[in-house]
Amino acid sequence: MTTDPHASDGRDWVGYGRSGFDPNWPGGAFVAVQFVLNYEEGGERNVLDGDDSSEARLSELVGAEPRPGRRNRSMETLFEYGSRAGFWRLWRLFCDARIPVVFGVSEAPRRNPEAVQAMQEAGWEVACHGMRWLRNDGVPEETERADIRAAIKLHEDLIGKRPLGWYTGAQSERTMDLVMEAGGFRYLSDGYADDLPYWINGPGGRQLVIPYAFDTNDILYEEGRSGAPKMMSVGLHCRITGRPGRAVGLRAFLDHLASRDRVWIARRIDIADHWHKHHVD
Repeated sequence: MTTDPHASDGRDWVGYGRSGFDPNWPGGAFVAVQFVLNYEEGGERNVLDGDDSSEARLSELVGAEPRPGRRNRSMETLFEYGSRAGFWRLWRLFCDARIPVVFGVSEAPRRNPEAVQAMQEAGWEVACHGMRWLRNDGVPEETERADIRAAIKLHEDLIGKRPLGWYTGAQSERTMDLVMEAGGFRYLSDGYADDLPYWINGPGGRQLVIPYAFDTNDILYEEGRSGAPKMMSVGLHCRITGRPGRAVGLRAFLDHLASRDRVWIARRIDIADHWHKHHVD
């Protein structure tokens, strides 16, 4: 397991060290691959929802700036595309390939109940992506704590059960502590420190982190074939990857995965269950 050096700053600079760690993936897989579809459309910043400006992040409008006190109709329709068209393109693609997906849910899918129903019919995991897709840095602690609890409650209302996984994304310095304080999570993903899951210490004991990633490539498969299996996280967004041209590229990647042996395509909860069962020491 990962080494905790108990550094004065509380950070782990050692990890699994020179020798690495064999996760013993099912079937002797060289790599565990997880697809994470971040459904954020409807949870972004908008003055219609009481925010002080329009959304400006992660869209086709490269270089967009927030518009204080005003709407950005172009940005709004780009996000609407993700919910109206992009989601369904990706849903059909993954269903046809019989590949399970982790679905990051926040307040957004409340505006599209049919998408929630389709996700559940497909057997996708539903992790929680916070209450809304907003930055938490600078948010008062009590406000963030209340938002986390409200997100859990909304998730229960939408899905019918409590979430077992959590990923905020734009976290504050205390987000992880507040989520661990809320408790009940099989894993958290607001960490980027490794190519394998790892344990951290929380207020209620040890907490598993299944790290997220912003880039992926075949080197992880090659490392696994060389005796050091890893985990690959593929992050997707309905409004971006759900565009026709990018969806074609995603289909080609799925075909590439199908051509490789000893690849475990899993949901994050499957990886968490494996880790809790085999790597708790």
